[in-house]
Amino acid sequence: MGGWDVQSGSGVRFEWGPAGASRLASEAVCLVAVDVLSFTTAVSVAVDRGIRVLPFRWPGGPVSGAERTGAEQAAAAYARRSGARLASHRHTVTSETPWSLSPAHLRAAPFVARLVLPSPNGAAIAAAAPPGVRVVAACLRNTTAVGTWLTSHGYGTPERPVIVIAAGEAWPDGSLRPAIEDLLGAGALISDLCSRGAGPLSPEAAATKASYEGTADLAHTVATSASGRQLAAMGFVEDVAIATEVDASTLVPVRHDDGSFVSG
Repeated sequence: MGGWDVQSGSGVRFEWGPAGASRLASEAVCLVAVDVLSFTTAVSVAVDRGIRVLPFRWPGGPVSGAERTGAEQAAAAYARRSGARLASHRHTVTSETPWSLSPAHLRAAPFVARLVLPSPNGAAIAAAAPPGVRVVAACLRNTTAVGTWLTSHGYGTPERPVIVIAAGEAWPDGSLRPAIEDLLGAGALISDLCSRGAGPLSPEAAATKASYEGTADLAHTVATSASGRQLAAMGFVEDVAIATEVDASTLVPVRHDDGSFVSG
């Protein structure tokens, strides 16, 4: 029996960010990352197209020029070793590298078999899970598919718990900013799991479920959230719209042994 910090005894548990994922991973059988704006939505769009996505943990918070250069070199080296193309930053896509964390870019870009996708949030959560733990990428686009897949594989009981992690965003100093779109995405999945008999829910998971079920207009809430407004101000309104295509996808991105997300 684990301690208070891992929500022991519950079949469905909830926490925030890479630190929460690392903490709860000790009792996890399956970890679900939820990063609605935009990592797991981007993964969903890519997997729908048959692209294998290899997450790369990008440094979060303030970084020096040398640290950024080092991360870029490490990501490029990882892509070469993996036989994959490397996604660019949203604002630096070109005709040669048209892929980025933007779901809209991934939907429009040419097909590539393998893609390294850097991310400071969702990729960090995937990296926090030990090799033996199943990792699933969930978002509002695939809630029902993920819930069905999890319960059909026997996850969501005290013996085989599901750990749902909302990625959140970062404040300028690098600290976690809880993000309502990820809370709602996690709540949607927990609500679906509960309807399929998974549980019991930890108090944290139950409160997350209640937040989702109490939200009358999901798309409006996400669009007018701090993260939605930030993306809109950056010129990526379409990314927000894609993120709220509720249940548009029937595929479940699951991390495989080579570290890539592919349809489970």
